[in-house]
Amino acid sequence: MKITNAKVFIGGPGKNYVTLKIETDQGVYGLGDATLNNRETLPAAYLRDYLIPNLIGMDPRNSEDIWQFFYRGAYFRRGPIAMAAFGAIDMALWDIKGKLANMPLYQLFGGKSREGALVYAHATGADLEDLMDSISYYVEQGYKAVRVQCGIPGMPTASYAVPEKKGDVRNYITDYAGIRPKVEVWDSDRYMRFMPGALAEIRDRFGPELKILHDVHHRLTPREAAVFARAVEPADLYWLEDPTPADDQDALRLLRQHSTVPVAIGEVFNSVWDCNRLIEQELIDFIRVAVSYAGGITHVKRIVDLAGLHHVRTGFHGAPSHSPICMAAQAHLNAWAPNFGIQEYLVLGTPECDALFPSAHRMENGLFHVSDAPGLGVDFDEREAARYSYTPGSHPVVRLEDGTMWNY
Repeated sequence: MKITNAKVFIGGPGKNYVTLKIETDQGVYGLGDATLNNRETLPAAYLRDYLIPNLIGMDPRNSEDIWQFFYRGAYFRRGPIAMAAFGAIDMALWDIKGKLANMPLYQLFGGKSREGALVYAHATGADLEDLMDSISYYVEQGYKAVRVQCGIPGMPTASYAVPEKKGDVRNYITDYAGIRPKVEVWDSDRYMRFMPGALAEIRDRFGPELKILHDVHHRLTPREAAVFARAVEPADLYWLEDPTPADDQDALRLLRQHSTVPVAIGEVFNSVWDCNRLIEQELIDFIRVAVSYAGGITHVKRIVDLAGLHHVRTGFHGAPSHSPICMAAQAHLNAWAPNFGIQEYLVLGTPECDALFPSAHRMENGLFHVSDAPGLGVDFDEREAARYSYTPGSHPVVRLEDGTMWNY
């Protein structure tokens, strides 16, 4: 069996999904997701110019050797661009493998550990009252876990994942339009004075059963993160995400010394070598990598296995930059992983997205259920893909009130 062709598509409804389709001489094809949010053309070019010419003629069943060929064969290793491209190839090869075996991928991993995987929604509000309305909406939809983000009184601009005006609380997505990024202004003191009380009010309003998550998005220094973590302990968070930049992994040791709040980190990590110390030293409770830009199923499965040895659970990244292909790959891992924790889930199921990526996976009552279709269980309609083209965009950037650049 040989790979005969591979194609890359950029575009989608409201997002620049990077979709890889690998074709074989037996008519079986596989799909992968190489989307790297707001840098989408880079992994696409790496695939087209360097990787695909080497793929042609290879046996797609040898997914491990192919992964090693591209990873070890590159003198300059890792990084989000390369790992997103490797990840797309790896997903597509596993998709082919599942189709050849006529089995869903979770069966190839060892079968299901659970019937449905817990997911969390994104609740947000321009102020606390607005946020309460957003949380209520998702609870009524059956969600058992909700991430909460809120406008901060006195903050000069809306902060991370917060709408600029009230009422925009259902499936809110930050606007990344335009190549020149928007500027958010940040004040850690205002945030640290307001947010612990807000989280306590949310807990009082919604009771002990709702799982509440909160994302600091790398905005605090290690000392501030330790102070903040201790201050929010009464809210009994399911997790505190990215309390301080992950570049300095020892910074989390200070937080651990001062608080027992569960910590989730890893959505910007590209490999097991970015997080092995955090896992082995048990400085985190949830690992947040994504199957796309952390090198695909082969590599992420290694991270999951390592995490399982150290009481660390999964909490895969699930932002709208991941297409239904990546979300399906993560869903199969979620169904299998003995140390599964939770899955981030933003609603992708618009009619346009369903037409581009048909599947029988379903979300029901706060749980994601993977279909029993062979492989990933997601298809790709090339005719629908022709409707979309690449539109440049950028993440916002963050400055302090005096103009100093800060962490996004």
